[in-house]
This record gives sequence, structure tokens and C-alpha cells, in this order.
Amino acid sequence: MRDASEIRTDRLLLRFWRDSDREPFAAMNADPRVMEHLPALLGREQSDSLAGRLEASFVRERLGLWVLELPGVAPFIGCAGLATVRFEAPFTPCVEVGWRLARPFWGSGYATEAARASMRDGFERLLLGEIVAFTVPRNERSIRVMERLGMRRCPEEDFEHPGLAPGHPLSHHVLYRLDRAAWLRLRGTAAPTRSHP
Repeated sequence: MRDASEIRTDRLLLRFWRDSDREPFAAMNADPRVMEHLPALLGREQSDSLAGRLEASFVRERLGLWVLELPGVAPFIGCAGLATVRFEAPFTPCVEVGWRLARPFWGSGYATEAARASMRDGFERLLLGEIVAFTVPRNERSIRVMERLGMRRCPEEDFEHPGLAPGHPLSHHVLYRLDRAAWLRLRGTAAPTRSHP
């Protein structure tokens, strides 16, 4: 099955990165509300470096975080997609679904729409057996997205993020999972049929 170069949903285009995405990506990463549940704001150099790593992951691993475009409205509203978890934990190795949207585009269901399309790509094109998601317990907005995606929390698998110092206020994370069988049941289908919408 060929690799996807973009994914289209009812409202969104999920596409590869362009140089013009760096500026709005940096602005998003410097927004305290957007970064509220992450350890720190990112400066321009840090943001550009992260964008480069996200872009390179498509070449290296055939998966990554896509740029989200709202055709005819905004060329960049955030990013969403799949990533290989880089730290060690009882539930790794695994692939996570993630998203980050610029604040003007919150509350319209774009994160759910983009994450659902990304997960479909992961299950159908990459034939993943499971996709996880995690965040801090007070990140209620992201937890609601995980639940709308059909993911289920595993309370016994809550964990302290190894990338943060013990006792850090953001170290405790909740884990959500969705496996292929559950995804197929949610879709009401017996087998994957297409690589992307």
C-alpha cells in the first residue's frame, strides 16, 4: 500500500510541512494557553528545530505530525498526527496520536477530525495494532478528544513522565488506548479498505 502524501477530511487538509509553516508554528508554540499543559514555551529556534524533526519523521518512519490547513480559510491552524514514543515506559514501544491547534481554532472539532483521520491512516496504511494517547489529568480538552475518538483510559497505567523531574507538576500522566479491533468495531467494518480518506 503506497504512502499517503496528504489526507483530506470534510473540512481539513492534512499535508506535509512547508517553509511558510515555520512562522505560525512558532507563534502557536509561544502561546501560553496552547502550551499550558506542556513543560515550557518554545522560542523560534526551538520551534524551528521541532518542525524539522516532525517533517523528517515522515521520511524516517512513514508517519509524523501533519500540518493542518483549513482550505480557503487558513493555510496553517496547527498540527496533528502520529509519532513513535521515544521514552521508555511499561506501555512502550508504541505509537501515539497527538495534536496542537492555534487558539483561534479551538472549539470547532478540528482536533478530533484530524486525529481521527490520522488514526485511520495508522490502522489502514501502516497496519498498526494499537495507538495510544496521553496527557496530564487536568488537560480536560485533550481528554475529551481522546474519548470522542473512542479511546479508553487505563487507570492502572497512569505514569510519571520520564522526561520530567520527579515531583514536577506536569509529570503525572494518564494513558488512553485504542487497538485495531476496537477501531474496526467503532467503524462498523470488518477490514480496512483504503489508505486514507
